[in-house]
Amino acid sequence: MKKEILIKSFIAALFSAITISALTLLTYKTQYGIFLIASFGSSMVLLYGYPESPFAQPKNIFFGHLLTSIVGVLFVIFVPLPIYIMIPLAVGIGVGLMILFNVTHPPAGGNPIIVIMGSVSLDYLINPIISGSIIILTFGVILNRLILKKKYPI
Repeated sequence: MKKEILIKSFIAALFSAITISALTLLTYKTQYGIFLIASFGSSMVLLYGYPESPFAQPKNIFFGHLLTSIVGVLFVIFVPLPIYIMIPLAVGIGVGLMILFNVTHPPAGGNPIIVIMGSVSLDYLINPIISGSIIILTFGVILNRLILKKKYPI
């Protein structure tokens, strides 16, 4: 294997573990609520493995997660359909809206599934979506820009 790939792989693994550790500690060791969702793990792949990707840029991470989660919450509150119909409709609408508003973040495509299966409320948008995304982006900027000296965000 090339040395560059080994280094990139190690750094992505390390920074992902650091970022998810912070969210996990906040979730399980404080009384501030939930900061961690499964799709944030997928966000790490882009943020630390491919920070130059348009999908890894802060507006995409933040608004992609927020937009698809809003879609999921709106379906939970206002769409009285069976879950096996709600989930695909919500995912489709969420993906379509991310593309329409130019905030595509592929990991966020799973948020409507998480939201609908968990039957979450509007509070979920604040914690974990908004607060978790801000924490992820803070770590992303610090680790990519200040430590690795990469141009992030682009």
